[in-house]
Amino acid sequence: MLCQHCKKHEATTHIKTMINGEYAEYMLCPECAHELGYDQMFPDFSADFGGLLSSFFSNALPAISGAAHCGTCGSTLNDIKRTGKVGCADCYDTFFNELMPTIRSIHGNTEHKGKRPDVIEYTVNESDTSADKTAPAEDKINSLRAELKKAIEDENFERAAQLRDEIKELEG
Repeated sequence: MLCQHCKKHEATTHIKTMINGEYAEYMLCPECAHELGYDQMFPDFSADFGGLLSSFFSNALPAISGAAHCGTCGSTLNDIKRTGKVGCADCYDTFFNELMPTIRSIHGNTEHKGKRPDVIEYTVNESDTSADKTAPAEDKINSLRAELKKAIEDENFERAAQLRDEIKELEG
């Protein structure tokens, strides 16, 4: 689709606006989007999430001087505070007591729950299982009876005999 502003270049930016109750949509090329000011919708929001995370850590983590560092990657708590990034998986163990309160305040929990719910446990009564086994058989018999009736109406007596035998087998 061509840009709706210059009508020359391929449109890559989709703009939706609501001004004084008037809804409008525009498809713009990158040049027109920049010219009209739609290229930086959130100028204060950096694409570097490390800066965002460092703001959480810098307020919550105490400044520590000294040689406390991760034995695997060499990161210090001050490095984590400055960059907002943990150096490696072992940093979580090394700085556990300092990191967990901050992680808990950001995420609300320090235990990953995943996308699946906890295991649901239930019990099955023996009386329920016998009813469950007979219900599908009754449904099958009713289905076969309807098919038998249709076969008789169509004068398909061979099929009717097969269905009759199948019904007797299921019933007894």
